[in-house]
Amino acid sequence: MTKHRGFTLVEILIVVIILGILAAIVIPQFSSASNDARESALTSDLQTLRSQTELYNIQHMDHYPDMQSADSGANWVADTGNFTARLTGRTNQYGQIGTDPNTYPFGPYLQKFPINAVNKKSTIRVDGAAAGAGSDGWHFNSTNGRVSADDSAAHAAL
Repeated sequence: MTKHRGFTLVEILIVVIILGILAAIVIPQFSSASNDARESALTSDLQTLRSQTELYNIQHMDHYPDMQSADSGANWVADTGNFTARLTGRTNQYGQIGTDPNTYPFGPYLQKFPINAVNKKSTIRVDGAAAGAGSDGWHFNSTNGRVSADDSAAHAAL
């Protein structure tokens, strides 16, 4: 009579059950680490956006990227549609966008506009609904110049 070497069904079931218990313990920790990483990326992107909008403000005669002067007489008007283009492209001191570095010496302030790590949106809403509404990636308050996350009320307060 020859002996067959191998595992019994009971032994295999015990190993599978143990692996299932270990997975149930470990997987929530990974998901928590992922959330922490997203929040850390969000905070970092917020700091970058805020510092670059402030630099833009300083270089453009106390005007944020939501404004543009139609002429060199500095008659500034709202121009919210070009907010991201002003931060990712070149501008002159009046906020006009161009490509020639001699005529448009300021910028780019960002290589690309960041994506909100929590809601995966890169759009920015200038004014409108309060920060945290969730319709865009970012919110810019033109009254105080503050950039906020728009994915939740908790992140809007960061």
